[in-house]
Amino acid sequence: MNKKTLILAIVATTTVGAASAQNSMTYGSHTYEVKGEMFTEADNNYYGPRKTPTAWVTFSNIPSDYEEFEAVYNGLLGKSIQGTAAMIPMAIELYARDASVGERCFNLLCNSSTTVSGILRILKTKLVPSQYGPANDPYIQRYMAAALLKGAQASNAYTPTEPYTVEMCSSANRPQGSMNGTVYYVYILAKGWDTEQRQVEILETSNGLYKVFNCPSCYVQCKNIQGKWGGLK
Repeated sequence: MNKKTLILAIVATTTVGAASAQNSMTYGSHTYEVKGEMFTEADNNYYGPRKTPTAWVTFSNIPSDYEEFEAVYNGLLGKSIQGTAAMIPMAIELYARDASVGERCFNLLCNSSTTVSGILRILKTKLVPSQYGPANDPYIQRYMAAALLKGAQASNAYTPTEPYTVEMCSSANRPQGSMNGTVYYVYILAKGWDTEQRQVEILETSNGLYKVFNCPSCYVQCKNIQGKWGGLK
């Protein structure tokens, strides 16, 4: 049992792709909140590129450990499409801090071991310096998780606004049925890449929680940093 005091303040019922503005959670001194709507009726007839966020997840800190990540996933963020997508940068950052913790986070967050192995195969070469990729190698991008957060860009050394915010909208692809459930296509809007829309595929499961089905555009090479990265809380 984790020694931290866990306080849940979850208001309203999350529907598919939508969350009340009061949908929030506190874990110790860390706060998490889901805002906006991921899908609207207008999406049914819209196929153009998306550049304006319609859903947000804000949080004061990266989860401190796996226990907090798990509690936040089960208690709030895993109950919505946007909440699940917003946990991707959290899991990336936790992997960079401790690979074993990050692996556990991805195993919880993703729908299959195949998805997890594909993510970790890239992250272990991009986040952790080694004899093959020393810290001064521009391929090593320790700041990759920060690149997915609002306000962070290469020119400001990937310093995000606070509270940390993941901005999202639905992609131009309609939801698709699969043998495991419905897959929703989401853009995380981030300025770390020339193409600011980072597509994420989120799977709706039968137990009321969502899983990451695929997210390769979230861990491909982003723009190299200008200056020194200050880290994330």
